[in-house]
Amino acid sequence: QVQLAESGGGLVQPGGSLRLSCAASGSTVSINAMGWYRQAPGKERELVARITTGGLINYADSVKGRFTISRDNAKNTVSLQMNSLKPEDTAVYYCNANVWSGINWWGQGTQVTVSS
Repeated sequence: QVQLAESGGGLVQPGGSLRLSCAASGSTVSINAMGWYRQAPGKERELVARITTGGLINYADSVKGRFTISRDNAKNTVSLQMNSLKPEDTAVYYCNANVWSGINWWGQGTQVTVSS
């Protein structure tokens, strides 16, 4: 099993920045990719950004150029720097770890609210 502990999130004005962090524990040797997903009210959970152990990165088109994902494989952490935030970025953000067997593990979620 993999446990994920998220930190960061909160309320920010449009154009502002936030940083989310996630630390993995447990069977971390089995982790392939780590990333962030989000779910807004009434919408499905969607990928925000994902990074593999080898450093391959995927971003949702809606966040390209604004968000940056980074990972420390030695510390089993993944972070998401979010700049130029927009009201439509408001959602619950979930840390994700995908292990080599294909199983996905999830954090408890952290609220990000972008509002003036």
